[in-house]
Amino acid sequence: MQHTDYALLIEQAKAITDGEPDLIANLSNISALVYDNLDDVNWVGFYITREPETLVLGPFQGKVACLRIAFGRGVCGTAAASRETQLIVDVHEFDGHIACDAASNSEVVVPIIVNDQVVAVFDLDSPSVGRFSESDAAGLTSLGRFIETLNWSV
Repeated sequence: MQHTDYALLIEQAKAITDGEPDLIANLSNISALVYDNLDDVNWVGFYITREPETLVLGPFQGKVACLRIAFGRGVCGTAAASRETQLIVDVHEFDGHIACDAASNSEVVVPIIVNDQVVAVFDLDSPSVGRFSESDAAGLTSLGRFIETLNWSV
């Protein structure tokens, strides 16, 4: 497994979003950037808070996904409710895991918080158990902090 240079990935994300005010365009490109630069991932994308306490599918790369997830349900909902990055070594051992794709075995979910509100979660899945390390979770959380600086006034 190759080491990901998250500082470089963040710089690339800044470059591809610079000057673009459209949130959906930016989240789409960030999903593609991360999907193309991380090995052994099968889903990278966003769930956006569109209703109180409900995440709705946003831009992503990968297979068809769940459309709506309540705060507190599954790994994404837990990240939204706890406001903390979730690093799950084996999703099948996570109580209440929502299996959108049976091929996914590990997951990292980063809450995106703007003006003290969870506006989205950034979700990454892998077909390999234990794919994501603490260093991946920290790097992806740093990328999440950059994503919070985008134009969320939509």
